[in-house]
Amino acid sequence: MIDKSIKKNQLRYFNSIAELTDALGVSKPLHPLITFFNHSEISPASDVRNLVANFYMVSYKTNLKGKMKYGQGYYDFDDGGLIFVSPNQALSVVDDSDECEGFSLFFHPDFLLSYPLSKSISKYGFFAYNINESLHLSDREREKITSVFEDIHQELNASIDEISQDLIISYIEVLLNYSNRYYKRQFITRKVVNTTHVEKFENLLADYFNSKESILKGLPTVKYFSDKLNLSASYLSDMLRSATGLNTQQHIHSKLIDIAKEKLTSTNLTAAEIGYELGFEHPQSFNKLFKLKTGISPVEFRQGLN
Repeated sequence: MIDKSIKKNQLRYFNSIAELTDALGVSKPLHPLITFFNHSEISPASDVRNLVANFYMVSYKTNLKGKMKYGQGYYDFDDGGLIFVSPNQALSVVDDSDECEGFSLFFHPDFLLSYPLSKSISKYGFFAYNINESLHLSDREREKITSVFEDIHQELNASIDEISQDLIISYIEVLLNYSNRYYKRQFITRKVVNTTHVEKFENLLADYFNSKESILKGLPTVKYFSDKLNLSASYLSDMLRSATGLNTQQHIHSKLIDIAKEKLTSTNLTAAEIGYELGFEHPQSFNKLFKLKTGISPVEFRQGLN
């Protein structure tokens, strides 16, 4: 039963898939660790609008009149989109005018245990993307994704045998691999938008050191820049890697080394003083990074100039 006393702005926590399907008013899962349902099955009486679940969600929204929130972003799904939610992340519908069409797959991490996907699923960075970084599918891509969802759906509704879980997990992996491919395509087709983000990032990175924030705040973090750009840390790194070949952390390190070389060349500051100005708490950490990236120590670099 749905607890009507729960306020709409309160988060509801779901520890099992059965609890969620019961709250949504959809059919009980045929397997305790995984379920698939069409959004048209959700009961109009359901008040599940702000939830945190301890399982994965892959959801395709074909028409959601209203807005959703996940991570730091809001998204209007009038045009549809594929979203990925990792366990224990908050997801909210923040508009009362939602008319949702599409389907969702929920699966518990325990469903993947003893399978390689249990460890490799962490490589799919889009589970950490914000809602406004959803995957937009072309007609052809939508057909492919829909067909994989249908394969999962059919297998879940077939007679369970010793091969069922193997097949379902293989379909999930296919779904994630296609999504990974389509996200790489999206980075390319959104080149103009991404180029703007890259330029803003590079300006923020330069400003951080030019304004001496490194002395006050220490080394810049990936989160610092993702927050400034209103992007998830994972999306920013994947976007930068697609556009430049380097992720966010690699860009930060590259900038650090460039500035360090400039200071070693044009000033009389010691390596320890340069490390301090760049935001390193300990000189050894600066020396270690410099040698890792260049093959020589800061002192050896300076000596090589003479």
